[in-house]
Amino acid sequence: MSKPASTSASRSKPIAIVAGVAVAAALLGVVSYTATKPSSPGASGSSAVAEVSADPQAGVYAELEKYARRDASDKLALGRADAPVVLIEYADFKCGYCGKFARDTEPALIEKYVEDGTLRIEWRNFPIFGEESEAVARASWAAGQQDRFWQFHKAAYAEGAKEKGFGTERLAALAKEAGVPDLGRFAKDSGSEAAREAVRKDQEQGYELGASSTPSFLVNGRPIAGAQPLETFTEAIEAAAESASAPKKAAEGKAGR
Repeated sequence: MSKPASTSASRSKPIAIVAGVAVAAALLGVVSYTATKPSSPGASGSSAVAEVSADPQAGVYAELEKYARRDASDKLALGRADAPVVLIEYADFKCGYCGKFARDTEPALIEKYVEDGTLRIEWRNFPIFGEESEAVARASWAAGQQDRFWQFHKAAYAEGAKEKGFGTERLAALAKEAGVPDLGRFAKDSGSEAAREAVRKDQEQGYELGASSTPSFLVNGRPIAGAQPLETFTEAIEAAAESASAPKKAAEGKAGR
Protein backbone atom coordinates (compact mmCIF):
# COMPACT_ATOMS: atom_id res chain seq x y z
CA MET A 1 0.00 0.00 0.00
CA SER A 2 1.34 3.45 -0.80
CA LYS A 3 1.28 6.44 1.50
CA PRO A 4 2.45 10.04 1.00
CA ALA A 5 6.16 10.42 1.60
CA SER A 6 5.43 12.89 4.39
CA THR A 7 3.27 10.41 6.29
CA SER A 8 5.03 8.20 8.83
CA ALA A 9 4.44 4.46 8.67
CA SER A 10 2.04 2.88 11.10
CA ARG A 11 1.41 -0.69 12.11
CA SER A 12 -2.00 -0.13 13.65
CA LYS A 13 -4.98 -2.17 12.47
CA PRO A 14 -6.45 -0.79 9.23
CA ILE A 15 -10.16 -0.70 9.96
CA ALA A 16 -12.01 1.28 12.61
CA ILE A 17 -15.51 2.66 12.65
CA VAL A 18 -16.02 5.89 14.57
CA ALA A 19 -19.45 5.89 16.20
CA GLY A 20 -21.61 8.93 16.89
CA VAL A 21 -20.79 10.93 13.75
CA ALA A 22 -23.18 11.96 11.00
CA VAL A 23 -21.29 9.96 8.38
CA ALA A 24 -19.60 6.65 9.19
CA ALA A 25 -15.82 6.90 9.06
CA ALA A 26 -13.85 3.84 8.02
CA LEU A 27 -10.14 3.95 8.60
CA LEU A 28 -9.04 2.18 5.42
CA GLY A 29 -5.35 2.68 5.20
CA VAL A 30 -3.29 2.93 8.37
CA VAL A 31 -0.84 0.23 7.33
CA SER A 32 2.83 0.64 6.50
CA TYR A 33 4.47 -0.11 3.18
CA THR A 34 6.30 -2.98 4.83
CA ALA A 35 3.10 -4.52 6.14
CA THR A 36 1.70 -4.93 2.64
CA LYS A 37 4.93 -5.54 0.75
CA PRO A 38 4.52 -8.63 -1.47
CA SER A 39 6.59 -11.61 -0.45
CA SER A 40 7.65 -12.21 -4.04
CA PRO A 41 7.64 -10.23 -7.32
CA GLY A 42 4.56 -12.08 -8.52
CA ALA A 43 2.56 -11.76 -5.32
CA SER A 44 -0.40 -9.40 -5.03
CA GLY A 45 0.14 -8.81 -1.33
CA SER A 46 1.21 -10.70 1.73
CA SER A 47 -0.52 -9.29 4.76
CA ALA A 48 -4.20 -9.92 5.39
CA VAL A 49 -4.81 -6.43 6.74
CA ALA A 50 -8.55 -6.52 6.11
CA GLU A 51 -10.72 -9.08 7.82
CA VAL A 52 -12.93 -10.93 5.35
CA SER A 53 -15.02 -13.80 6.65
CA ALA A 54 -17.67 -16.13 5.31
CA ASP A 55 -20.30 -14.16 7.20
CA PRO A 56 -21.72 -11.68 4.66
CA GLN A 57 -22.32 -9.09 7.39
CA ALA A 58 -18.94 -9.34 9.12
CA GLY A 59 -17.12 -6.04 8.79
CA VAL A 60 -19.91 -4.53 6.68
CA TYR A 61 -21.27 -1.08 7.50
CA ALA A 62 -24.56 -0.04 5.94
CA GLU A 63 -23.61 3.65 6.05
CA LEU A 64 -20.66 2.99 3.75
CA GLU A 65 -22.81 1.36 1.06
CA LYS A 66 -24.25 4.82 0.38
CA TYR A 67 -20.97 5.96 -1.14
CA ALA A 68 -21.69 3.97 -4.29
CA ARG A 69 -23.02 6.45 -6.85
CA ARG A 70 -24.60 3.92 -9.22
CA ASP A 71 -24.76 6.63 -11.88
CA ALA A 72 -25.26 5.07 -15.32
CA SER A 73 -23.57 8.11 -16.91
CA ASP A 74 -20.43 7.80 -14.75
CA LYS A 75 -17.49 7.76 -17.18
CA LEU A 76 -15.16 6.40 -14.50
CA ALA A 77 -17.14 3.24 -13.74
CA LEU A 78 -17.42 -0.25 -15.20
CA GLY A 79 -20.41 -2.54 -15.03
CA ARG A 80 -24.16 -2.28 -14.62
CA ALA A 81 -25.43 0.56 -12.44
CA ASP A 82 -27.82 -1.93 -10.82
CA ALA A 83 -25.21 -4.63 -10.19
CA PRO A 84 -25.71 -6.28 -6.79
CA VAL A 85 -22.13 -5.51 -5.74
CA VAL A 86 -20.21 -2.26 -6.06
CA LEU A 87 -16.46 -2.08 -5.51
CA ILE A 88 -15.24 1.49 -4.99
CA GLU A 89 -11.52 2.06 -5.43
CA TYR A 90 -9.68 5.11 -4.06
CA ALA A 91 -6.34 5.24 -5.86
CA ASP A 92 -3.46 7.36 -7.14
CA PHE A 93 -1.80 6.78 -10.51
CA LYS A 94 1.61 7.29 -8.88
CA CYS A 95 0.94 4.51 -6.37
CA GLY A 96 2.92 1.35 -7.16
CA TYR A 97 0.52 -0.93 -5.32
CA CYS A 98 -2.44 0.59 -7.12
CA GLY A 99 -0.62 -0.38 -10.30
CA LYS A 100 -0.21 -3.95 -9.08
CA PHE A 101 -3.92 -4.16 -8.36
CA ALA A 102 -4.72 -2.73 -11.80
CA ARG A 103 -2.44 -5.19 -13.58
CA ASP A 104 -2.68 -8.34 -11.47
CA THR A 105 -6.08 -8.37 -9.77
CA GLU A 106 -8.59 -6.07 -11.42
CA PRO A 107 -8.63 -7.81 -14.84
CA ALA A 108 -9.58 -11.08 -13.14
CA LEU A 109 -12.40 -9.38 -11.22
CA ILE A 110 -13.69 -7.79 -14.43
CA GLU A 111 -13.66 -11.09 -16.30
CA LYS A 112 -15.26 -13.06 -13.48
CA TYR A 113 -17.76 -10.62 -11.99
CA VAL A 114 -18.23 -7.45 -14.09
CA GLU A 115 -18.90 -9.31 -17.32
CA ASP A 116 -21.63 -11.47 -15.76
CA GLY A 117 -23.35 -8.45 -14.18
CA THR A 118 -22.47 -9.22 -10.55
CA LEU A 119 -19.98 -6.41 -9.99
CA ARG A 120 -19.70 -2.72 -10.72
CA ILE A 121 -16.34 -0.96 -10.24
CA GLU A 122 -16.41 2.74 -9.43
CA TRP A 123 -13.13 4.66 -9.57
CA ARG A 124 -12.33 7.55 -7.25
CA ASN A 125 -9.32 9.72 -7.96
CA PHE A 126 -7.43 10.01 -4.68
CA PRO A 127 -4.18 11.86 -5.49
CA ILE A 128 -1.87 11.99 -2.48
CA PHE A 129 1.59 12.35 -4.01
CA GLY A 130 1.65 15.99 -5.05
CA GLU A 131 1.26 17.96 -8.24
CA GLU A 132 1.87 15.13 -10.72
CA SER A 133 -0.71 12.99 -8.93
CA GLU A 134 -3.22 15.81 -9.24
CA ALA A 135 -2.34 16.34 -12.91
CA VAL A 136 -2.73 12.70 -13.93
CA ALA A 137 -5.97 12.45 -11.95
CA ARG A 138 -7.40 15.38 -13.91
CA ALA A 139 -6.06 13.86 -17.14
CA SER A 140 -7.81 10.56 -16.40
CA TRP A 141 -11.06 12.44 -15.88
CA ALA A 142 -10.51 14.29 -19.16
CA ALA A 143 -9.92 11.01 -20.99
CA GLY A 144 -13.17 9.78 -19.49
CA GLN A 145 -15.06 12.66 -21.06
CA GLN A 146 -14.22 11.06 -24.39
CA ASP A 147 -15.05 7.54 -23.15
CA ARG A 148 -11.42 6.54 -22.80
CA PHE A 149 -10.95 6.50 -19.03
CA TRP A 150 -10.30 2.78 -18.70
CA GLN A 151 -7.95 2.77 -21.68
CA PHE A 152 -6.06 5.68 -20.09
CA HIS A 153 -6.11 3.84 -16.76
CA LYS A 154 -4.49 0.80 -18.39
CA ALA A 155 -1.80 2.91 -20.08
CA ALA A 156 -1.00 4.90 -16.93
CA TYR A 157 -0.72 1.73 -14.84
CA ALA A 158 1.34 -0.25 -17.34
CA GLU A 159 4.59 -1.70 -15.98
CA GLY A 160 7.15 1.12 -15.77
CA ALA A 161 4.69 3.87 -16.69
CA LYS A 162 4.86 5.82 -13.44
CA GLU A 163 8.66 5.86 -13.56
CA LYS A 164 8.40 8.02 -16.69
CA GLY A 165 6.49 10.66 -14.75
CA PHE A 166 3.27 12.44 -15.54
CA GLY A 167 4.34 15.72 -17.04
CA THR A 168 2.27 17.50 -19.68
CA GLU A 169 3.91 15.80 -22.67
CA ARG A 170 3.75 12.40 -21.02
CA LEU A 171 0.04 12.81 -20.26
CA ALA A 172 -0.61 13.71 -23.90
CA ALA A 173 1.32 10.59 -24.97
CA LEU A 174 -0.76 8.43 -22.61
CA ALA A 175 -3.96 9.95 -23.99
CA LYS A 176 -2.82 9.17 -27.51
CA GLU A 177 -1.94 5.60 -26.46
CA ALA A 178 -5.40 5.31 -24.89
CA GLY A 179 -7.06 6.31 -28.14
CA VAL A 180 -8.45 9.64 -26.96
CA PRO A 181 -9.79 11.04 -30.25
CA ASP A 182 -9.52 14.80 -29.64
CA LEU A 183 -6.21 15.62 -27.95
CA GLY A 184 -6.89 19.34 -28.07
CA ARG A 185 -10.09 18.87 -26.09
CA PHE A 186 -8.24 16.49 -23.76
CA ALA A 187 -5.65 19.16 -22.93
CA LYS A 188 -8.36 21.77 -22.38
CA ASP A 189 -10.48 19.44 -20.23
CA SER A 190 -7.45 18.39 -18.16
CA GLY A 191 -6.85 21.96 -17.07
CA SER A 192 -10.48 22.87 -16.56
CA GLU A 193 -12.22 23.79 -13.34
CA ALA A 194 -14.64 20.91 -14.00
CA ALA A 195 -11.71 18.46 -13.84
CA ARG A 196 -10.42 20.04 -10.64
CA GLU A 197 -13.85 19.88 -9.06
CA ALA A 198 -14.39 16.23 -10.05
CA VAL A 199 -11.04 15.22 -8.56
CA ARG A 200 -11.66 17.33 -5.46
CA LYS A 201 -15.03 15.64 -4.94
CA ASP A 202 -13.48 12.17 -5.11
CA GLN A 203 -10.60 13.17 -2.88
CA GLU A 204 -12.83 14.70 -0.24
CA GLN A 205 -14.95 11.56 -0.15
CA GLY A 206 -11.86 9.46 0.46
CA TYR A 207 -10.69 11.67 3.29
CA GLU A 208 -14.21 11.73 4.74
CA LEU A 209 -14.07 7.93 4.91
CA GLY A 210 -10.71 8.07 6.64
CA ALA A 211 -8.59 6.72 3.77
CA SER A 212 -5.00 7.77 4.37
CA SER A 213 -3.16 5.63 1.83
CA THR A 214 -3.71 3.89 -1.47
CA PRO A 215 -5.26 1.72 -2.69
CA SER A 216 -8.32 1.65 -0.43
CA PHE A 217 -11.60 -0.08 -1.27
CA LEU A 218 -15.22 -0.48 -0.28
CA VAL A 219 -17.16 -3.58 -1.33
CA ASN A 220 -20.84 -2.97 -0.53
CA GLY A 221 -19.82 -1.27 2.70
CA ARG A 222 -16.93 -3.61 3.56
CA PRO A 223 -13.60 -1.74 3.86
CA ILE A 224 -10.53 -3.40 2.36
CA ALA A 225 -7.13 -1.77 2.75
CA GLY A 226 -4.17 -2.28 0.49
CA ALA A 227 -3.01 -4.47 -2.37
CA GLN A 228 -4.63 -7.64 -1.09
CA PRO A 229 -4.52 -11.05 -2.80
CA LEU A 230 -7.20 -11.82 -5.38
CA GLU A 231 -8.86 -14.22 -2.92
CA THR A 232 -9.59 -11.38 -0.49
CA PHE A 233 -11.63 -9.59 -3.16
CA THR A 234 -13.38 -12.67 -4.51
CA GLU A 235 -14.46 -13.69 -1.02
CA ALA A 236 -15.74 -10.18 -0.25
CA ILE A 237 -17.58 -9.92 -3.60
CA GLU A 238 -19.20 -13.32 -3.30
CA ALA A 239 -20.26 -12.65 0.30
CA ALA A 240 -21.74 -9.32 -0.77
CA ALA A 241 -23.56 -10.90 -3.72
CA GLU A 242 -25.01 -13.58 -1.44
CA SER A 243 -26.12 -10.96 1.07
CA ALA A 244 -27.70 -8.85 -1.68
CA SER A 245 -29.67 -11.83 -2.98
CA ALA A 246 -30.94 -12.91 0.45
CA PRO A 247 -34.04 -10.62 0.55
CA LYS A 248 -35.07 -11.76 -2.94
CA LYS A 249 -34.70 -15.43 -1.99
CA ALA A 250 -36.70 -14.84 1.19
CA ALA A 251 -39.50 -13.15 -0.79
CA GLU A 252 -39.54 -15.98 -3.34
CA GLY A 253 -39.74 -18.49 -0.51
CA LYS A 254 -42.74 -16.75 1.03
CA ALA A 255 -44.46 -16.50 -2.36
CA GLY A 256 -43.99 -20.23 -2.91
CA ARG A 257 -45.74 -21.19 0.30
